[in-house]
Amino acid sequence: MNIYIVIPAHNEELLIGQTLTSLVNQTVLPKKIVVVDDNSTDGTSAKVQKFIDKHPYISLVHTNSSTDHMPGSKVINAFYQGFKTLDSNYDIISKFDADLIFPKNYLETLIANFKNNPKTGMFGGFCYIQKNDAWVLENLTNKDHIRGALKSYRKACFDAIGGLKPAMGWDTIDELLAQYHNWEIKTDASLHVKHLKPTGNTYNTKAKYKQGEAFYRMRYGFIITLIASIKLALLKKKPKLIIDYIRGFLKAKNAQQPFLVSASEGTFIRKLRWKKMLSKILKSI
Repeated sequence: MNIYIVIPAHNEELLIGQTLTSLVNQTVLPKKIVVVDDNSTDGTSAKVQKFIDKHPYISLVHTNSSTDHMPGSKVINAFYQGFKTLDSNYDIISKFDADLIFPKNYLETLIANFKNNPKTGMFGGFCYIQKNDAWVLENLTNKDHIRGALKSYRKACFDAIGGLKPAMGWDTIDELLAQYHNWEIKTDASLHVKHLKPTGNTYNTKAKYKQGEAFYRMRYGFIITLIASIKLALLKKKPKLIIDYIRGFLKAKNAQQPFLVSASEGTFIRKLRWKKMLSKILKSI
């Protein structure tokens, strides 16, 4: 299976070399890697060029978006600047962050999972962050969710969901829409990916309402938004974020921001969310 990888990068001079090294040393190599230098002011491009000189399947694209590190739109807009340079001869398209170190068998295992189950539409391992001298699970989501840092899609699934939404919450919407179109989401706990820069560390302060806005635009409704806000804030060990998330939801509602999914997709998403929540409650009884 042909794997194409797009890596958005903004000021990743110190880390992207480790990411690319882990990819060029895979037991099964990707067919193409495109790094998108998004308005970097450091030596990111020069670092990537050293890999291009040795590995012809790697290429570099430049784009200039806002210097603000806002979650969602910036990274997906950069992704598409790289994606549009690719041909359509891929079986799997991956969006990887520029601060990851993949185990050597990551792509081999990825391909095996897609081959073994034709209904697998998305696949990913798990991010681990360094605490003291140990690498521990970056536990921000359920084990059945693939982190936005390391998404891989079967081509047919990617097409079915209409690609990636340039908005906060894109890495949740993609999985919900995949399930709406009867694709399965597969994670592999044996694949430990080192995440060198933990999620949200460099987000602009203006982003604090974006999560609640995303809940609104995904048609969660207020009650599911409240439950999701409490859960996420507690996972981040920042209870005050609950207020920010709810304010973001109400701001988006009052502004009548456009939804990211259709009415029928929204109905499916709410039913799926309630089903999963009730399942967890029953398991805990």
